[in-house]
Amino acid sequence: MSNFFIDRPIFAWVLAILIMLAGVLAIAELPIAQYPTVAPPAVAITAIYPGADAQTVQDTVTQIIEQNMSGLDKLLYMTSQSDSSGTATITLTFNSSANPDIAQVQVQNKLQLATPLLPIEVQQQGLTIEKSSSSFLLVLGAISEDGSMDQYDLADYLASYIKDPISRLNGVGDVQLFGAQYAMRIWLDPNKLNNYQLQPSDVVQAIKAQNNQLLPDN
Repeated sequence: MSNFFIDRPIFAWVLAILIMLAGVLAIAELPIAQYPTVAPPAVAITAIYPGADAQTVQDTVTQIIEQNMSGLDKLLYMTSQSDSSGTATITLTFNSSANPDIAQVQVQNKLQLATPLLPIEVQQQGLTIEKSSSSFLLVLGAISEDGSMDQYDLADYLASYIKDPISRLNGVGDVQLFGAQYAMRIWLDPNKLNNYQLQPSDVVQAIKAQNNQLLPDN
């Protein structure tokens, strides 16, 4: 077989070139399994403005935070959402080469500069920063086998004793709790307020003094 190609060098060159061209064309069709799709790191900021509508949250919270996030290293883009419950969520997506921990620290530093510009109610509620992901790694369900806990008790137990320890595990970016949580709505009696010479703000302060979160109606 070797003598055949030695005696016909031109044929050998043509055959080799054809094989190389076929290989070049085949490369484009091969799947690249060793380079899987990697989601870029993201950092989410959450702010709560009690009693505010979506437009108020957008004008007084979301825009101010976005304006102060300029100049971050390896920042690709940011998205935001303001809803009628008074919650603002700003998600900053970084280049895949960015270190998520360093990105979170940089966002924290920028947010500290923006915090004095936010409404006092937002500052009192607190701002949260956490590494974000667009997909869930694991979804768990919890039930009360003996029926001693209803959905509200179960959600409160998970929020108090389970959520924080899991969120502190190495490699965990975010833990979300789905389910009904405790809420309280208070109606004031004008006659009793007048009898005790109290204002609605006095009731608000008394509730806050008990370390309860209050979402007052306008």
